[in-house]
Amino acid sequence: MWRNLGEAVERTLAKHRAVLRDLPPLTPPAEVAEPGNRPQPTGTDMPLSARTGRLAERTRQRHAAIHHLLAQGRDLHAIAAELGLTRNPVRRFARADSPEELLVKDGTGRRPRALDSFEPYLRQRWNDGCTNAEQLYQELRERGYRGAPTTVRQYLQSWRSATVQLPPPPPPSTVRQATGWLLRNPATLTSDEQQHLDALTTACPPLARLYDHVRTFADMMVNRHGHHLERWIAAADTDDLPELRSFITGLRRDLDAAKAGLTLPYSSGPVEGHVNRVKMLKRQMYGRANPDLLRKRVLLAD
Repeated sequence: MWRNLGEAVERTLAKHRAVLRDLPPLTPPAEVAEPGNRPQPTGTDMPLSARTGRLAERTRQRHAAIHHLLAQGRDLHAIAAELGLTRNPVRRFARADSPEELLVKDGTGRRPRALDSFEPYLRQRWNDGCTNAEQLYQELRERGYRGAPTTVRQYLQSWRSATVQLPPPPPPSTVRQATGWLLRNPATLTSDEQQHLDALTTACPPLARLYDHVRTFADMMVNRHGHHLERWIAAADTDDLPELRSFITGLRRDLDAAKAGLTLPYSSGPVEGHVNRVKMLKRQMYGRANPDLLRKRVLLAD
């Protein structure tokens, strides 16, 4: 009877599937970061003036020393000999107006990339929520950028990989899950499941009435109050729940047996077990078991 009631409950929930889809998820997805709070580029992609470390400190010291000697009128050859450097590095330091021009990403001493001068604007637009490389490329062209669009995409790639990916929103509850909430003992429901059940019954009055009937039938079954069955049938029959009414029709066809099953402590389980055992013995003989042979097999099996 409980299984048949569960099937009726599941069919009823299938008719109200839209209510399950409309329920707000109990566990909200991670909040979308505000534009001003987007993850910022880190590591070698941070502003040049903010870079620290042994290499950055040494570059600044050499730049200061070389420009100090240049101010004294020393030539590049003399500066290289005094500092123990070759002429090419000294020439690069001499041409750089500031040490930040030498603090490029890969540390090879190349001149800064053309996009570095547009970095403040790119950072502002990125924080505003614009992460489309093609759109940013068009905006940079209007501001004098003459590089290729692939350069912009590569420049933004590390920023994009550092962006926190939001988890997908939780899927809506299924009919099978909702059926379990209605049929299970309320004491075994988790807090999330109980909140889902409360929201479901609040959003759909027919399901609220169905839940009341299910809990009443469960109490009648657990406490063996079979004498309340007719009263339960009359109450459930007045509600417009066609699937539950189909279950009620089955109860009325064998009302005495249903009342006895909900009242008496006896169970037909052992009988069903013996029936299954006889069927198993019959199948072992591949259809060649006449009643006499089957009787002997059953007796010998005991």
